[in-house]
Amino acid sequence: MASEYVDDGIPFLRSLNVEPLRINKNDLKFITPEFHGRIKKSRLTPGDVVIVRTGKPGACCVVPDWLADANCSDLVIVRCGKQLNNHFLAYFVNTVASGHVTAHLVGAVQQHFNVGSARTLRLNLPPLAEQRAIAAVLGALDDKIELNRRMNATLEAMARALFQSWFVDFDPVRAKLDGRQPVGLDQATADLFPETFEETDLGHVPNGWQVKSLGEVIELAYGKPLKAEDRMHGPVCVYGANGPVGWHDEKLVSGPGIVIGRKGNPGVVTWAHGDFYPIDTTFYVEPIGACRSLYFFYYALSFHNLANLSADSAVPGLNRNHAYMRKQIIPSQPVLTAFDSQIAPIFAAMHANEEQSRSLAVARDTLLPKLLSSELTVPLKPSSE
Repeated sequence: MASEYVDDGIPFLRSLNVEPLRINKNDLKFITPEFHGRIKKSRLTPGDVVIVRTGKPGACCVVPDWLADANCSDLVIVRCGKQLNNHFLAYFVNTVASGHVTAHLVGAVQQHFNVGSARTLRLNLPPLAEQRAIAAVLGALDDKIELNRRMNATLEAMARALFQSWFVDFDPVRAKLDGRQPVGLDQATADLFPETFEETDLGHVPNGWQVKSLGEVIELAYGKPLKAEDRMHGPVCVYGANGPVGWHDEKLVSGPGIVIGRKGNPGVVTWAHGDFYPIDTTFYVEPIGACRSLYFFYYALSFHNLANLSADSAVPGLNRNHAYMRKQIIPSQPVLTAFDSQIAPIFAAMHANEEQSRSLAVARDTLLPKLLSSELTVPLKPSSE
């Protein structure tokens, strides 16, 4: 299938693009209209319900309107009849039906949820008007979760842009070298930056800043095994190679901190806002030199594109000795302190949004079973007839 991908064309969803109740555009692939026409059985239209088969089996969402014409692989496609609301079904599959999905996974090497298992799913089906009302109530919670996600994407872009301006493009230094006032900086902050560059192995670097290997400034410590069945639900986020994978009641590392994918998704850099538990497919970062800014290292490591250092061919993996050899520019401590003071409020706002979204998701997932059992009821809109 990879040979059929093109730079632009018909959107092609894979399992990694489908998350509970939303489409993830990251690494979205495209195919030609000609190939799209040849695989008609997997064509998608807005309103279809898709369920992931492998990877994260059971993750389910409704195909949105912006995917007016699309195709897919490794997904169960459901088209609802007149008595079933598609959004209601997506909520049901992601919450109430999770036990059914787990009980019907097949495959010894890689477990998957197939079409036959989906067909055996039994629904506690209220009248259509009630389904729509339930979906509307839960949808309001999801709208706020999505708004928080977009706000965080904007905040993250702001923080990344600041890092690039100061530590990659050296905009404040270049401005001072040209006799200009650095844009967006007060005088006290501008005074922290040097006015000239010096030549190093990495080219021109702001005068007085250091060039060190990553191994001189950080340790990539190994995470520890923690199987899903051994986790006791609690306030500590558990991190795998690609980010959060669950919750536990004990921490391995005091937060905040940085987690880096070691096996499976090598080189993925994730920020942990609080205490965390990185499992054995990850490294976590411990500063060992004078530079202690985790905010700085988070973005610096992201810019290193560590995924390219993957060493194993059978199972992709990050060799930390290769990572340690990478060179990193280390700014002066006053500049790092100024950077932290600007980034900390941004990260605090992002954390608040994430915590609110987590609470909303718990409320959403708790509401549906109660609504289905009539323990709670929702007001129905008056009929237009």
